[in-house]
Amino acid sequence: MTEFELPFEPDPRSETLRRLQALLVQRFGHIERAAASWRRPEWVLVQGVIGARTKSEISNAATDRLLKRWGSWEAVADAPLEELQAELATQTYPAIAAERLKASLSALIDLRGAVDLAHLADMETGPAMEWLERLPGIGRKIAAGVMNASTLDRRAVVLDGHHTRILQRMGLVPAKASTARAFDAIMPAMPEEWSGADYDEHHLLMKKLGQTWCRPSAHHCAACPAQALCETGAKRA
Repeated sequence: MTEFELPFEPDPRSETLRRLQALLVQRFGHIERAAASWRRPEWVLVQGVIGARTKSEISNAATDRLLKRWGSWEAVADAPLEELQAELATQTYPAIAAERLKASLSALIDLRGAVDLAHLADMETGPAMEWLERLPGIGRKIAAGVMNASTLDRRAVVLDGHHTRILQRMGLVPAKASTARAFDAIMPAMPEEWSGADYDEHHLLMKKLGQTWCRPSAHHCAACPAQALCETGAKRA
């Protein structure tokens, strides 16, 4: 049992998630985790801050580009804002990305003396996420990403727009839940045997589902592998 789970009767949503995972793996195949260089907690934080509404591969390249140009995250924090904006021109919102990145890195340096998240390894997941969310520009999605998708490898589900939308349409979280509320709602239902790597793969598979059949403005329910498990899909059957 994790700190996010409650000592009640088994949640029926857990079995739904198990069945969903199997269907998604059958449709998309297993997904390999990111390379080691992309799993450092500090790298994951930067990628999350600059990645709003931008494809992951573009944000990954931009994150690598920042570190290559300035050599350290401390130097990135000190870089002129206009230069950061120019370097982040590939992002959907480069001006906002640059401002948020500079603010979050500067705040981290003020607190830790460097862009260093090593202390999170000694903290429980909940308090660690709360600590991260006190940094400017860091919400629940990024905090969960740092804890799960990095080498910290914690059992914290990362909810982007695709993932949250699918959970809502399936009836697994409240229909109008914010990211934080959806996180709190789904964590007690996450299968207890799933590892941090399973959480990571689940998120990436849900993202693929949201990019293909369960899109924001189009429901391709007839082709969706999750239709039989979905409240919305059942209505369209």
